[in-house]
Parts: sequence; C-alpha cells; structure tokens
Amino acid sequence: MPHCSPLTLTLGSTLLLSSVSNTGISLAKEPKASIRVDNMNATFQPAKIGNPNGLQITYLKDNSTRNIFVYHEEGKEIVDWLNAFRSVQFYYLQVAFPGASDNELKLKLTRNFLKEGYMEKTGPKQTEGFKKRWFSLDHRRLMYFKDPLDAYAKGEVFIGSKDNGYSVSANVLLGPQRGGSWEFGITIVTPERNFLFICETEMEQQEWVVAFTRVMEQPMSPQEYTVAAYFKHRR
Repeated sequence: MPHCSPLTLTLGSTLLLSSVSNTGISLAKEPKASIRVDNMNATFQPAKIGNPNGLQITYLKDNSTRNIFVYHEEGKEIVDWLNAFRSVQFYYLQVAFPGASDNELKLKLTRNFLKEGYMEKTGPKQTEGFKKRWFSLDHRRLMYFKDPLDAYAKGEVFIGSKDNGYSVSANVLLGPQRGGSWEFGITIVTPERNFLFICETEMEQQEWVVAFTRVMEQPMSPQEYTVAAYFKHRR
C-alpha cells in the first residue's frame, strides 16, 4: 500500500484537498490542491491501492493528468464521496449542456478506465530499447507510468477517431524486430506518428485492440478537437 497522509476533502464546484494532522487540525491555510469537478474522474481501485476502500482521483493540472490515491476505513464513506462527485458533475453538465439528455450527460460522469495493464513501449523512431510501463486508457487519453501509483504520467497519447486518421492493428514481433521481452505487438497510427507497444499475452493484446477500436469508432466532440490540438502543439 502506498504511503498516505491524512487529508480532508471539501466538495463544491471544485474539490479541495487539505493536509491534516493526527488531531484533525489543518496544517496549511491553503488547500494542497483545487480540482475542477468538470475535468476530474474518480474510480474504485482496491487492487491497485491495496485497500478494499481505495479510490483513484484523476484530474488535469497544466494539461497533464495528475493522480491522487485515497482510501477510508469505512467503505460507505468512499461510496458516498464517489456519489457526491457524480452528483456535482451531473449538475454542472446540466448547466453547461442544457440541450443534452440525461443519458447523454451520464456518459460524461466519473467512469472506470477502459483498460489498464502493463505493456512495453519504444520511442518514436522505434529503434530505441523497449521499456515496461503501466498503461491506463481513460477514454481518449492513453497514459503510461513507470509505476501504477505514480502521481504523474511519464507520457500521454491522444486516441482520436478513425475519421481523423487514427487506426490500430495487432501484429506479432519476431527476432530482432522485437527488442523487448514480449512478442504480441500493437501499432497505433496517428496523423503525426506511429506508436508501437508489446503485450505479454495474446489475450492482453486483443483486449487492448478492442479498447482502442471502441474509442476510435466514436466521433470526436468539439472539446476533444481542442485536446487533440493541444497534444499536437505539445509535440
């Protein structure tokens, strides 16, 4: 289980996190983080955190994804927090998108990652050595970490739609082409470059391909075009 410091959470239009001492007295006048509810996600992560009441909170900080891992002795407390996040998000979305139906808005609420797990990756020239990384697919953001509990991703890949030149394919890498310890490859084609990943098993490979394909088959929203432009500019 990761080392965790006691925190207090305050939820309004933003989520405020503050440090507390063992006596419950705040150690800082300012919150440790102020998280906009409209760009945060929260999902139960008992196995990853090593606690049956573990919750992973992700949000954007300077256009990079930040992870916070929290847990509570009482399971009901964590469930209540997740429901509170979703309630505030739903109210925000009703105001921001007055013409959208409830079912459309529910798709934008907190959600589980589409897929997580280890893969090996290489660099843009695909001649560098392969490195094992933990990957998380949060809709159109594919993030990779050195460790599953890292606060920040080492890198992110935007997964656009097939109508905008994105595609995914499975392949088997053999001999010198492999470079890594595994052989079940995945190639993601984007308008800017191709990404090559390797999975340990064929089952993992197929699950990742299905997850990527599901995202690519969905048309991009205006907000996602903005995110795609940022990723392109960042390179």
